[in-house]
Amino acid sequence: MGVFRRKGKPRLLSVVVPVYNVADYVADSLDSILRQPLREVRAIEVVVVDDGSTDGSAEIVKGISANDPRVRLITQPNSGVSIARRAGIEAATGDLLTFVDPDDILPRDAWTTMLRSLRRTGSDFAVGAAERVSVVDGEERRYVTPLMRRNHSRTRLKCRIEDAPLMLADVFVWNKIFRRSFWTDNDITFPERTRYQDQVALTQAFLAARSFDVLTDVVYDWRVRNDLSSATQKRAQIANLVERITTKRQTVELVAATGSEELMRTLRTEILPIDMWEHFRAAVDPATENPDRYWSLLREAVLELWYDAGVPFEETTVPRGQRLMAWLVARDRRDDLADLIEMIDERGPARTIEAFAAAEDLPVGL
Repeated sequence: MGVFRRKGKPRLLSVVVPVYNVADYVADSLDSILRQPLREVRAIEVVVVDDGSTDGSAEIVKGISANDPRVRLITQPNSGVSIARRAGIEAATGDLLTFVDPDDILPRDAWTTMLRSLRRTGSDFAVGAAERVSVVDGEERRYVTPLMRRNHSRTRLKCRIEDAPLMLADVFVWNKIFRRSFWTDNDITFPERTRYQDQVALTQAFLAARSFDVLTDVVYDWRVRNDLSSATQKRAQIANLVERITTKRQTVELVAATGSEELMRTLRTEILPIDMWEHFRAAVDPATENPDRYWSLLREAVLELWYDAGVPFEETTVPRGQRLMAWLVARDRRDDLADLIEMIDERGPARTIEAFAAAEDLPVGL
């Protein structure tokens, strides 16, 4: 059972918060951390790593830390979120480790259920559900992604990835609590200078874990920012596409090393395809950077990750319209893809796909 059975030793949870130019959000985020009830740990430490902010974020954190000794600020030249998180992990002293992004908010009691589960099961980490939170016309809206809903529909304790291969889709670091020894002993690493570093690190974690606990509780509020500054809202950039493809390749290598056909099949059919539709759309958007280069990179990736690997995109589980988009990309039909997306936006997917299918000799799966 690890740290929970050591008598006389305080049970400390380290919270790592990487910060870069989030002056409008960081105070609320830290407040939600500091207000967490401590029913299963005696104390927390909040290690904030300012990654060269220029908007006053560090000064805000300094003010908070001056009034609350649980908050510790580390500053570094701008180096990227991966290096910031690494610095936070190295500075952390707790036996348990979790992460919060500084533009997100924790629910009122985010940690109790995960900590209690770890105490009872001795698993390497616990993972809860997350809700996406947005504000539209002044009204808060909450949304759980379909894969998140499927993965967290029931409690599964002392689980292994072979028992729940779809958990490889839970590529977020902030809805989990880890034993820090598990993290460091397995040399789990965030790739540097990429917007999608969580997928590689979390794939490492799921594959390395002797067991993990899957809970139904919502433990994290994932805020959708409206200022287009979030990495997930910049799909039309070449660098974004390259980082996405690189991350997928690294994930494939990690899963391939296990030798598990079931894990690899789940990865290619249910996990790798889920965000590709954004890049299919970006490929025919007039605002996309260097559209010819973008198209070439996208097509190479679709062929490599699916068709050349023997798993045509038609066999994936994403919606039919997205499978059709990938099929057009693979066949180098950029103009037809643009027409298809325009028709979907005007008529809706069902009517558009029906009309397209009537005019094409489509393969099985489309």
